[in-house]
Amino acid sequence: MRAFLETGRLALRPFTPDDVDRLLALDNDPEVMRFINGGRPTSRGAIVERTLPRLLHDHPCFGTRGYWAAEARDSGVFVGWFEFRPLDDDSPAVVELGYRLSKAAWGRGCATEGARALIDKGFRELAVERVTANTMAVNRASRRVMEKCGLAFLRSFTGDWPEAIPGSEHGEVEYGLTRAEWERRR
Repeated sequence: MRAFLETGRLALRPFTPDDVDRLLALDNDPEVMRFINGGRPTSRGAIVERTLPRLLHDHPCFGTRGYWAAEARDSGVFVGWFEFRPLDDDSPAVVELGYRLSKAAWGRGCATEGARALIDKGFRELAVERVTANTMAVNRASRRVMEKCGLAFLRSFTGDWPEAIPGSEHGEVEYGLTRAEWERRR
């Protein structure tokens, strides 16, 4: 399958229904899911019925998806996924950046590499005006990736968690980057 975007080490491609087992393995690693759902397991049914349809959704304003499977270019091994999704299906102006990578990819700069490439593509080719990203306030690794990608802290807020997980009592944070800020830093 043709890649949406390639970096030095990663190929980002559209998801397919054949990715269920890869997603199931990723979402069943308690450490990967620590800041998402407290590390609780995810069922195959949830992946098939909720997760995969979201990942397969095409956004009309982009003419493409908002989530991409990330694979190592040298081996083709699935390392996780990236989100670069318009908040409004009909406008590319504001996109949400996100990432979920396997532990094998942690600490190697893969999240930063993929996120930077998506940000650059968004501002250069997809008519993006602002990138936003959120995480739990206590998720220092994710916050560091956002900062390395040029996003600046905007605010702290308290989200509506259906079930509290360790750290959720500290709230969440939002980071952002505008096209003008991105252009000044180039």
